[in-house]
Amino acid sequence: MKPPKTLIEAARYFSDPADCREYMVARRWPDGVTCPTCGSKTVYFDSGRNGWECKTRHPKRKFTLKTGTIFEDSPLGLDKWLPTVWMIANCKNGVSSHEIARAVGVTQKTAWFMLQRIRLAMQDGHSGGGKLGGEVEVDETYIGGKARNMSIAKRKRMGITQSRSYAGKVAVMGLLERNTEKGQSRVRTLVLGGRKKGHMQPKVRDHIELGSTVNTDAHFSYKGLSREFAHNVIDHAEAYVDGTVYTNGLENYWSLLKRSIKGTCVAVEPFHLFRYLDEQAFRFNERTNNDAGRFDLAICGIVGKRLTYDTLIGAGAGV
Repeated sequence: MKPPKTLIEAARYFSDPADCREYMVARRWPDGVTCPTCGSKTVYFDSGRNGWECKTRHPKRKFTLKTGTIFEDSPLGLDKWLPTVWMIANCKNGVSSHEIARAVGVTQKTAWFMLQRIRLAMQDGHSGGGKLGGEVEVDETYIGGKARNMSIAKRKRMGITQSRSYAGKVAVMGLLERNTEKGQSRVRTLVLGGRKKGHMQPKVRDHIELGSTVNTDAHFSYKGLSREFAHNVIDHAEAYVDGTVYTNGLENYWSLLKRSIKGTCVAVEPFHLFRYLDEQAFRFNERTNNDAGRFDLAICGIVGKRLTYDTLIGAGAGV
């Protein structure tokens, strides 16, 4: 069979273990299967266990397609994992764990764990992705429910003692680079500890090349950036666009992000928020790609990333 181009084709294609193995091997090991432990190519396939064994003698010489990936130690087959990757990579507003649970036949708890592992694969790696440059928009927003709509018990749990509109919410910074090499903008999002100058300006310096043009609104925390950047300011009390000075690209992105979180995910805990930011940024940055292309990119990110359930929920963090 030809590699899938639609979700229904993906469900059919990955139901065949042979096709599934061929697809995954071609993307994980394009130059031939190698041992994930020692890197040796002297391996042989064991059809009885649907895996390989390295001829070099060492404790972890037996391995499968899942070894060393986000799928490692999962009892679920790739016939469930791969259609789930397809859905989260291509559904514009995201996909909820309840929907995945119904679609692939697992519990909601399992589906939620699956989605969090896939979001790890969708991270672009800020440190490895280089700094943004040229024309860059910088803006910030708050993510979270309104304090006045929360129960008293939830307010106490979250430490909310004020009724202000942003109480209990998480500050998020967005950086959007215009007109990249692909001819389209790309975005990067970060969770902030607050909206003060000490929270925001170090992030700008860490992720934008010195000397670049930075466009922001008139928020006081951006004052002082003109010493290192060409800093343009648009005061939204007066106008939203002044020639090429605007932050409308990020405003558009915020609408997509909040539609996904409020409409699909509904309730996102602050300590998991960065995972949902990575998911939305992945889809936005690959918006001109097709479904098969986005799926391929997500699959290319599965190697070398591991997320256990204890790590995900923070079990033993205080020990």
